[in-house]
Amino acid sequence: MKKNSVWHVGMDVHAKTIAVAVAEPDGTVRSLGSIAHEPKAIRKLMEKLGKEGQELRVCYEAGPTGYVIYWQLTRMGVACEVIAPTLIPVKPGDRVKTDWRDAEKLARCYRSGDLTAVWVPDAAHEALRDVVRAREAAKKDQLKARHRLGKFLLRHGRRPDKTMKNWTGTHLAHSTNGIQTIHFDEYAQEQTLLDYRQEVEHQQARIRRLDQAIDVAILQAPATMQEVVAALQALRGVAKVTAVTIVAELGQLSRLATAPQLMAYSGIVTRENSSGDRIQRGPITKSGNAHLRRIIVEAAWAYRHRPAVNAAHKKRQADLPAAVVEISTKAQHRLHQRFTKLTAKGKHAGKVVTAVARELLGFVWAIGVQVEKSTTAPTSRKAAA
Repeated sequence: MKKNSVWHVGMDVHAKTIAVAVAEPDGTVRSLGSIAHEPKAIRKLMEKLGKEGQELRVCYEAGPTGYVIYWQLTRMGVACEVIAPTLIPVKPGDRVKTDWRDAEKLARCYRSGDLTAVWVPDAAHEALRDVVRAREAAKKDQLKARHRLGKFLLRHGRRPDKTMKNWTGTHLAHSTNGIQTIHFDEYAQEQTLLDYRQEVEHQQARIRRLDQAIDVAILQAPATMQEVVAALQALRGVAKVTAVTIVAELGQLSRLATAPQLMAYSGIVTRENSSGDRIQRGPITKSGNAHLRRIIVEAAWAYRHRPAVNAAHKKRQADLPAAVVEISTKAQHRLHQRFTKLTAKGKHAGKVVTAVARELLGFVWAIGVQVEKSTTAPTSRKAAA
């Protein structure tokens, strides 16, 4: 075996085991079997493969096991990349799938350069992402709890007063028609109501607790991240939670060279199947970050209203650079105009808001790059001096 040659290692990672394969420079691709998913076993394997002096490059698919292996190999000085599963080439007609075949496929495609690596968040971004996604899960659980309680009451003809807005303080605690004042004569139904009501209250408390955790996490985040979060809130429809979600999911926005790259990353660009003179476009790809796509579409609904700056929005813009506020103002006018024109053409509301969300990402990218460059510029000049 020639020394200092590059071996491309593919790892099919599971909760308890890891299937390993290696692609050698001479074209050979062979399975190395399976090892336990433990730091000790991974370290032993890397030392065994690297004992003859060859360079190792390791890859594995992004998944529920996170980035623990990536950080372990990085600390060991082994080059490692985490691969986007949806962008792995698929051979038509291949109907056999096993762990060792997946590992060999990873090694072979990695050697040929056909794999796309994902961005690996650092400790600060990963911590922020965890708490943001926990809040997102809490909001989903809150919606389910409210639906259960609301439909239970509806089955028994207990409807809220038309003057009340659902799930407000008045709706919950009104002295006459509030949910807190409703009772049933039957013991079983009373206990059911109590359980549903306590679950709604539990989810509300859970969201408040996670909101406080997000506030603390932002204060403990690096200065650049804090400034980007504050700057993104200059945009209409982008308050604290939305801005934090965008930063947690994207990391450093300037790592994306252009705004269209960010749009493609979110999976909010249209599909295309064109050949020759035929051009056929379909719905959005959804091949990207679903959390980012959801939050940006929610924010895009704000642009159906005429351009305006209310008190809360004005407060968010108070201490921001003029260039950031200018981008925000431009976004309001352009996106509202876009929303109005597409609606006037009779487009479905869902398609309209998706198109507006795609353009909103362009303004998000512009603000993020603007702030990151202004934050890192002094440091770079100092280092150059």
